[in-house]
Amino acid sequence: CLSAMDLTLLGIGAIIGAGIFVLTGIAAAKSAGPAIVLSYVVSGFACAFAALAYAELAASVGGCGSAYGYAYAGLGEFIAWIIGWDLILEYGVATAAVAIGWAGYVNNALTAMGMPLPMTLLKSPVEGGIVNLPALMIVLTLAVLLAIGIRQSARFNAVMVLVKLLAITTFVAVAAFHVQPANWTPFMPFGWEGVMGGAALIFFAYIGFDAVSTAAEEAVNPQRDLPIGILASLAVCTVIYVVVAGLLTGIVPYHTLNVASPVADSLLRIGYPWAAAFIAAGAIAGLTTVMLVLYYGLTRVFLAMSRDGLLPPVFSAINKNTHTPIRVILASGVLIALIAGFTPIGDVAELVNIGTLAAFVLVCAGVIHLRATRPELKRPFRTPFSPVTPLLGIIFCVYLMLSLPPVTWARFGIWLALGLVIYFVYSRRHSTLNA
Repeated sequence: CLSAMDLTLLGIGAIIGAGIFVLTGIAAAKSAGPAIVLSYVVSGFACAFAALAYAELAASVGGCGSAYGYAYAGLGEFIAWIIGWDLILEYGVATAAVAIGWAGYVNNALTAMGMPLPMTLLKSPVEGGIVNLPALMIVLTLAVLLAIGIRQSARFNAVMVLVKLLAITTFVAVAAFHVQPANWTPFMPFGWEGVMGGAALIFFAYIGFDAVSTAAEEAVNPQRDLPIGILASLAVCTVIYVVVAGLLTGIVPYHTLNVASPVADSLLRIGYPWAAAFIAAGAIAGLTTVMLVLYYGLTRVFLAMSRDGLLPPVFSAINKNTHTPIRVILASGVLIALIAGFTPIGDVAELVNIGTLAAFVLVCAGVIHLRATRPELKRPFRTPFSPVTPLLGIIFCVYLMLSLPPVTWARFGIWLALGLVIYFVYSRRHSTLNA
């Protein structure tokens, strides 16, 4: 039931969120300065190479498993298990982390209305509270929405995307008349190294376009519409990021942007409180759609892996009335809600970056491998200049992975080790290939 426009909006819903409303200011203040616009271009190129690879495999291989399904077809079951396990980490941790950020924005809005929540209901037990109640409740609410059906979820996503695009348009319209060119000097205060450091930091802002490919089975014409949804959403969001980042560093000095809500804060400083309030509403809508699409992607990866026998069959059961995998939606929703409500995410969110980059590397490798081993495969969309384009995707993504701290690599290694244990104890014995 999903059209190319629905898929594009799903992509925009997943991409525009914490990146534009939070990370832009932090990266500008600490890493790149006004050259943050170049950082977005660099990250956008890295994602573009991966997006072209995704588009080819989504059109030719299909399925709801995203990078897992493409690795299964192109690189075999073992590599597919690793990337599927990796995607579960990416989507699950990202959804919980965004839920905690969403709770903070909602409490800010309630505080502005004179109805703040007690801190014990905003922090986990480890942080001295009881439970992060808003974070827990929003995940459970989205679980119900996804269980009802994808058509309803897509409509809700479209409305939320419209709200945040209107908020961004408001910022652009106001900021365009208050730019001080002196704020763009010096343009690269931290040099090219700062630009690349900013690119590694804001890569999180682009996470989500890959979730579009998990909607293959619910697309009306997946061979045509999936490439459109993936590439169009990435292109639209890159333009938005560059414009917003340029205006943001133009209306206030870049070193003042290291705050939790830089876009709204900058509008307050130039005397537009009503616009700042609308931006806050847009941020809440933006974070909601990010959670919705990432959560959706997680359930579809579970579904695909279960169909292949790598996870128990309970995860692939489809409800006859809603045509959705209600069991996996509710089970994963409860788990994510508990993580969001009772766990301080902290540096664990960095696992999302390394997990996503690892997925991008394997998707690009899958394109190269399938071009060599299955040249006769029908490809409605072909990655241009292959194998150069996917090879550039691998190089860009590996470079960004190497820029992440060693502790992130250690945590990623622990997660993969746990996945290998599950694979050899259960998945390998029960897989459909083994049967």
